[in-house]
Amino acid sequence: MRLPHTRTSRRRVVGVLTASLLALGTAVPSAAAARDQARQQPERTATSALPGGLALTPPMGFNNWNSTHCGPEFDESMVKGIADLFVAKGLKAAGYQYVNLDDCWALPARDADDKLVPDPVRFPHGIGAVADYVHAKGLKLGLYTSAGTKTCSSTGFPGALGHEYSDARQFAEWGIDYLKYDNCNNQGVDARQRYTTMRDALKEATAATGRPIVYSICEWGDNKPWEWAAGLGQLWRTTHDIQDKWSSMLAILKQNLPLAPYAGPGHWNDPDMLEVGNGGMTDTEYRTHFSMWSVMAAPLLIGTDLRKASPATLGVLTNADVIAVDQDPLGKQGTVVSSADGRWVVAKQMKDGSRAVALFNETNTPQRIATTAHAVGLPDADGYTLRDLWQHRNYNTAGTVAATVPAHGTVLVRISTDRRWSANPPAAELSADAPPAVAGRPAALTSTVTDLGRTAAQHLSVSLTGPEGWQVSARSATYVRTLRAGGAHNTRWTVTAPPGTPTGTYGLTLTASYRSATGVRASGTLTVPASVVVAPPSGTSSLGDLPWMSATNGYGPVERNTSNGESAAGDGRPITIGGVVYAKGLGTHAPSEIAYYTGKACTKVTADVGVDDEKGAKGTVSFEIWADGTKAASTGVLTNAMPAQRVTADVTGAQVVRLVVTNGGDNTDSDHGDWADAQLTC
Repeated sequence: MRLPHTRTSRRRVVGVLTASLLALGTAVPSAAAARDQARQQPERTATSALPGGLALTPPMGFNNWNSTHCGPEFDESMVKGIADLFVAKGLKAAGYQYVNLDDCWALPARDADDKLVPDPVRFPHGIGAVADYVHAKGLKLGLYTSAGTKTCSSTGFPGALGHEYSDARQFAEWGIDYLKYDNCNNQGVDARQRYTTMRDALKEATAATGRPIVYSICEWGDNKPWEWAAGLGQLWRTTHDIQDKWSSMLAILKQNLPLAPYAGPGHWNDPDMLEVGNGGMTDTEYRTHFSMWSVMAAPLLIGTDLRKASPATLGVLTNADVIAVDQDPLGKQGTVVSSADGRWVVAKQMKDGSRAVALFNETNTPQRIATTAHAVGLPDADGYTLRDLWQHRNYNTAGTVAATVPAHGTVLVRISTDRRWSANPPAAELSADAPPAVAGRPAALTSTVTDLGRTAAQHLSVSLTGPEGWQVSARSATYVRTLRAGGAHNTRWTVTAPPGTPTGTYGLTLTASYRSATGVRASGTLTVPASVVVAPPSGTSSLGDLPWMSATNGYGPVERNTSNGESAAGDGRPITIGGVVYAKGLGTHAPSEIAYYTGKACTKVTADVGVDDEKGAKGTVSFEIWADGTKAASTGVLTNAMPAQRVTADVTGAQVVRLVVTNGGDNTDSDHGDWADAQLTC
């Protein structure tokens, strides 16, 4: 779970570091607490691990925190309703089994016997009765507490520090199958000691009750638990809390990817729960989220309220082909094959010898991403079977795996040395580039279909359609009888957006239909983003006043002529760098990118850049100006202590200019980057 915090800080309050376990309070401890404290001797850290056989594949289930926090809707009725939906909506059949309760299930104080007490309003029949209900559905129940004196909620419910053995026995007697053990209010006690003590307590409780409990170490990665926790629990958090936004998911993904050597059956890296369906990301971004968590062999814990889940959300969460990648019994976490310029290839070895391959596009524009069977670890073969795990279709390939991947998207495939590869139609790669266009003016576009297979594509037909009212006409052939293996077919098009079309990005649909030599039909589609823009004005203009093509921002929207306020538009302050106030400019929060259409008519961008004063001593950023695909100017890392730096970029001949702010190579805490007095000369 996450602590209450501002969006400018991701650090958690972990208690008074100078306190010791013996100074947890002044009250005389109960007999149960005294027994627990007596058991916590250093020699217990050398005891054996938890019983084997647990979490041999990454746990799959649900946790309420991301959707409810401590809200009133978190109660017995909700938990039972989630269990019902697991069965009714096919989630149980898809492999989900844990229904996990997060913080706020207990009363704020223990009873006279030092026992935890379920909140009678939220759980009037107690936790044991909820466990019985969940078990009757063929599912399992999880619970939460913290390795500290209090949990992470602002209310501060009782934590387990000093009560590990009695709490573990209580959990087992209730029928708990999964324990999430958080890190708040830990009183400065060594993390390894605290998590080892609970491991031993769970082991003892299991021996006494026969109830095995999966142990989830939620230490946030602060002490590199991947290096020591495999002998303690079945999974450990590698990062701080995820948020329902692209920048958060991306940062966590990058933190977890390098940790592949530490994952395997019964010991998993945990990059936190899924945000799929909570509304802060696009459908494309949620498919990336689910794809990359699966290729990383991460626990799949649903974080959305399933009672409100859309068919699209359920479709992502129950994709059997993608889940099979996550749940592969070999237990390998995917590793990075390449990642140049935000074009990621991540490959995961599967037990049957195949490879799951994620082509992941981190950038804000469509990108061609490609690899080969050899590069992902497969031996040479005459041909390969390639299965698209979101389209659920099989193709053959000569060895190339390639696709035009949408911005923030992921193409997930499984490739194998299948002797029956020739029974499948050839894989076809579709690509197209639509330059920005002014409404009412014809724009040229060229599409390409490339046969990646060992066999020819027969009777290839290509079509391109636009939104209602758009005119699309082919200027060259849209049909070819035979496209040989390895060959490419180009079609030239003219596309015109209706006069008066508002600026923005619109989707054109490119479709290719064909047959294999044996008559098997195949098709592919590609959404081609087409930007409708306003021609740049002549002279020198303030970029804070000009319309942009697109803008992405780490927190909140990009602000015009104010600093970044992190939430809604218009909540910023006057742009201020080094005590100097600027009337014009752009306020951002890293990572940020703003694209302007310049139509080869502009020559120069200038700005005073730096970290806004509103964040005090915090914040590290760097600034880049791109002219089409060329970096035209950049700064080093700038801090809040530095005055504004003047940056000038020659953008002569560029169709599009992009202003980029990065986090300076560390995290994104307080990274308020200002483009003060930013001007474009055309």
